[in-house]
Amino acid sequence: MKAPILSKKTLLEFREHFVGWAVRTISDEFDAAEIACDMEHTPSTSGARRSLVEQYYQTLDFTKLSDVRKLLRVFENVLAKLEDDKAHPTWGGGKEYAERELRKLIHLLRRDGFEYKDGRLVAVGDIPATEEIEAAAITLDAPYIRTQIERMQNHINDDPRLVIGTAKELVETVCKTILRERGNVVDPTWEVMELVKVVREELQLVPDAIPDAAKAAKTMKVMLANLATIAQGLAELRNLYGSGHGPDGKPKGLQPRHARLAAGAATTLATFLIETHHEREK
Repeated sequence: MKAPILSKKTLLEFREHFVGWAVRTISDEFDAAEIACDMEHTPSTSGARRSLVEQYYQTLDFTKLSDVRKLLRVFENVLAKLEDDKAHPTWGGGKEYAERELRKLIHLLRRDGFEYKDGRLVAVGDIPATEEIEAAAITLDAPYIRTQIERMQNHINDDPRLVIGTAKELVETVCKTILRERGNVVDPTWEVMELVKVVREELQLVPDAIPDAAKAAKTMKVMLANLATIAQGLAELRNLYGSGHGPDGKPKGLQPRHARLAAGAATTLATFLIETHHEREK
């Protein structure tokens, strides 16, 4: 059984913090995060506010990052309000209380692996550009991309091989989807490098498509040429370490940072291709 991503202590302390909020405000925060409320659930706790929070908690699977991310959006607003209360206290002990609560809640979240930065809660060691690829993927008719993103997010630390294999698959899925949406036939024998090459040509993302008179033309041509290099690197890394191949019985050297590199490169490339696909449609 997978362990919960957020600890019971963190959930309890945030629930206790909500005791000082209006019931309507609590509902508004959870509803805005698209978290359902199980009104049939009868929590073993006292008080309308505690019970309401538990009824929202009841609908979440705390082993699933997608569910936890919804709740983190609520927690971000809690922390933001405490920051505002600390800066602009409305009653005598407001500043001290806000500082104490903010420090406690941030500490608990950090122990669970989340940092509060610039008003956002992010996983320590999270994949770069994850939110960008999530937003871009919504625009494609490819629900499996969501599964691939979650797989990479959930296994950075415990299964780097799976993440590296999935990173390559993500690029393949995005390329195939773009070509399908643009009416192109995809050869089932094409590997990731061939797929990226065909998509580059379809989207006119080739060095020859940049006129020499354009500003920074040389730099742009080099960057576009490097798209193929990213695909090649993902393919080679997957062949050496990724899932889909039987590894050495005692694989050495592969660490979460390698998985994060592969996932970061794949999500950045995939996002750029999706955004360019839609831009070209305009």
